Amino acid sequence: MDSTRARAGTSMAIASMLCVQLGLAASVGLIDDLGAEGAAWLRLAWAGVLLLVVVRPRRRDYTRQTFAACVLLGLVTAGVTLLFMASLARLPLGTASALEFLGPLGVAVARGKGGTKVWPALAAVGVLMLTQPWSGTVDPVGVGYALAAAACWAAYILLTQHVGDGVEGIKALAVTMPVAALAATVVAGPSTFGRLTPELLLVGIGLALLLPVIPFTLELLALRRLTTTAFGTLMSLEPAFAVLVGLVVLHQVPNGLAAAGIGFVVAAGIGAARSGARPPVLNRAEPVTVG
Repeated sequence: MDSTRARAGTSMAIASMLCVQLGLAASVGLIDDLGAEGAAWLRLAWAGVLLLVVVRPRRRDYTRQTFAACVLLGLVTAGVTLLFMASLARLPLGTASALEFLGPLGVAVARGKGGTKVWPALAAVGVLMLTQPWSGTVDPVGVGYALAAAACWAAYILLTQHVGDGVEGIKALAVTMPVAALAATVVAGPSTFGRLTPELLLVGIGLALLLPVIPFTLELLALRRLTTTAFGTLMSLEPAFAVLVGLVVLHQVPNGLAAAGIGFVVAAGIGAARSGARPPVLNRAEPVTVG
C-alpha cells in the first residue's frame, strides 16, 4: 500500500512539474506583451475564476482554522509567483532557480530523518550542476527577491499538505487561488490593465489551466501521499525538466555539466520517492467508512 501511494504521489508531482515547465515555455509571448508580473497576474486571475466556478465552495466545507490556512496559502502562492518573476528581472534564470530551490530543499532537510537526508544533498549538487549560478552576475536586490520566493515556496509545501489533509477534495484551491489572484491584482494589476486585449484574455484562460490550475491541483493531491521530505526532494527534478523542455521546444542544448546534473537529481528523486510514502490521513480529505 505504501509503495502504491508513493508511486501515485510521485507520478502526480512529476506531471505537475511538466505542466509548470510547459506553461512557462508557452508564456513567453504573454510575457513579451504584459511583462513577467503581468503574465503571472493574468494566470492567477483566471485560475481564481475557474476554480470558483468549477468547485463552487460552500461555507460548510471549511472550519475557521482550515479557511484561515487556505487564505494564508493563497497569499504565499501569490508571493512565490510574483517574487520569482521579480528575481528573473535582475538575475540569470539559473541563479534565480538555484536560489529559489533552497525553499523545498530546506523543507526536505528539516523534515528528513536519518538516511533520507542524503537525497536532498544529492539533489542540491545536481541542481547546482544544472543551473550553474556562478556563471552569471549577481544583483543583491535580485538575490533578495529569489530568497523571499524560496521562503514562500517552503511555506507553500507545508501549507499545501496541511490544507490538503483538512479540506475534502480540491476545495481548498477554490479559496487559495482567488486569494492569490486578489493579492496579485493589488501588486501587478494596475500596471497591467491598460495593456490587456481580448486576445490576451483568451490566451490567459488556456495558460491558467496549464499553470497554475492543473499543477497546483496535482501538488495538493501528491502531498496527501508523500512526505514533505520526499516532495521537496522531488522538486529538484524541475530544473532538469526545464533543461529537457528547453532542448525539445527551444532547441537549447545543455552542456556536459548540466547533463550530469540531470543524472544527480533523477537519482535523488528516485531515492526520495522509494522511501517517501505517507500513511493515509484519516480526516475529511480521506473519510473512513464504518461498518
